[in-house]
Amino acid sequence: MAQEIGFVGVGAMGAPMVRRLCERQFRVRVYDTSPAALERAASYGATPAASAAEVAASAETVLVSLPTPAIVREVALGPGGLVEGGAMRTFVDLSTTGPTVAREIGEALAAKGVTAIDAPVSGGMAGAEAGTLAIMVSGDAAAIEKARPSLEVIGRVFVVGDKVGMGQVLKLVNNGLAATSVIAASEAVVMAAHAGLDPKLTVEVINASSGRNFMTEKLFTERILTRSFDFGFRTELMHKDIRLCTEEAEAAGVPMFVTNAARQMWAFAVGQGGGRDDISTYVRYLENWTGTEIRSGPEQTEPAATPATRRQE
Repeated sequence: MAQEIGFVGVGAMGAPMVRRLCERQFRVRVYDTSPAALERAASYGATPAASAAEVAASAETVLVSLPTPAIVREVALGPGGLVEGGAMRTFVDLSTTGPTVAREIGEALAAKGVTAIDAPVSGGMAGAEAGTLAIMVSGDAAAIEKARPSLEVIGRVFVVGDKVGMGQVLKLVNNGLAATSVIAASEAVVMAAHAGLDPKLTVEVINASSGRNFMTEKLFTERILTRSFDFGFRTELMHKDIRLCTEEAEAAGVPMFVTNAARQMWAFAVGQGGGRDDISTYVRYLENWTGTEIRSGPEQTEPAATPATRRQE
């Protein structure tokens, strides 16, 4: 008999995960506030529910993939939330919430007989589609093993600790580094282009040299040089992640001078009205300041409008 699991949050990341679970013959009960998202999940073979509580009333293991800590807390503990379902025994948070919220939710659910584990994922929409996400799991060993069959459908499981929140710390470290890399790579490539170097060749040389990183190998090559700007991760979410990272570091007494500087740049982008734009559009602010556009080929043209400029037109 196929295993039944619950899944709340079937948006950009959650939808391909649900699709993969359905393809692997899991019976998936889903909930999302978007009717269109529920309809899409149903087309994969999932069964829509009327609330998060209804999901937790039928599935012992429930996964959530949601955008912010506040939404995760509300879905888990609020009115009509998972805590009101009687069947759930294992709660798996795939979101990026930070360790403080993870521990808070874990303690509240434990009082109701539910074991929480945090399992934030990295790899973006492409990883979710391909089932190659890196999953940073921490918490009770038995609960992790119970959730492992469903997690291995969506990616590679790394058990990083036995305490709830440790996976979240690692995810924040990763995303803080990724967010900083976008800023640094954008500055470097725009500087080279402004000096007259071919942006495509610049990125190619960087990727064959010591400066290469995920953002130069993927974001620039596939999303910026092509001007598609469709990496699949919103600026406001990147800002949220780097903010959580620096806040946790400050609380722990760990200095993050460079990461805090990058946080300010993401805050700037959000403040300019670009919060819902793809993270790859950050480079447009630098293009606008320097009058240099990054694209494949040696010809440089006037820079495309920044997200803020587009909103003023």
